Amino acid sequence: MATTIAVSGKGGSGKTTFSAMMMRSLLEQAPGKAVLGVDADSNSCLGITLGAELIGTVADVRDQARALKPTNAGMDRVRTVEYGIQQSLTESEGYDLLTMGRPEGPDCYCAVNNMLRKFLDELGSQYQFVVIDNEAGMEHLSRRTTNNVDMLCIVAEPTPVGEVTAQRIHQLVKKLPIAVKKIGLVWNRADNGKKPEGIDILGHIPYDEAVSRVSAQGKTVFDLDDSSPAFAAARKIVEKILESSSS
Repeated sequence: MATTIAVSGKGGSGKTTFSAMMMRSLLEQAPGKAVLGVDADSNSCLGITLGAELIGTVADVRDQARALKPTNAGMDRVRTVEYGIQQSLTESEGYDLLTMGRPEGPDCYCAVNNMLRKFLDELGSQYQFVVIDNEAGMEHLSRRTTNNVDMLCIVAEPTPVGEVTAQRIHQLVKKLPIAVKKIGLVWNRADNGKKPEGIDILGHIPYDEAVSRVSAQGKTVFDLDDSSPAFAAARKIVEKILESSSS
């Protein structure tokens, strides 16, 4: 069964870069283990940060399945979802990427979403690790894109706004219809930060000029040097998560 790591945080907190650095760390620390990245942010930047070319989105699959006429909706709709998800996977060296795309509109997608959950669960079971980069409001988790999360990483900056955001996400998790086993806070662009009530701190990621430079040059997290302070900190956090999941 896959170890599922979900990442959340307000826009601009650095959660997508952290998700990408975690995926690189998993590939290096667990060689030979299959890793699936899920870009559940409608802004869809995880692929850019990893250097993976976007092929298609689950949102497109959902719309295609829903558009089928009632006369051929049955098994045709199921096959459309299953085939569409497989075709939407971006395959890269050591990992695959699934991009969710835009959220659904005002119409009801309940039946299609149920099928999506089924196939996404089946897809996730084919990997040892699944990393989900969520929207700021965690809508995809609240709609049960997945049923279980082993570790939820809340990424925030150690400011009053960051602390409030972390607490709000922590409280929201308690109301979600899914199982979240562990929650940890990652203070980003900081060497320290206080421990909010009820939330364990996974680690601190210092400000790193190399991360900004790589992003500005259109490069990826794989272009970061091993000595990068930010990547080294992310690697330690992944080590902690792996130790926790094996205990």
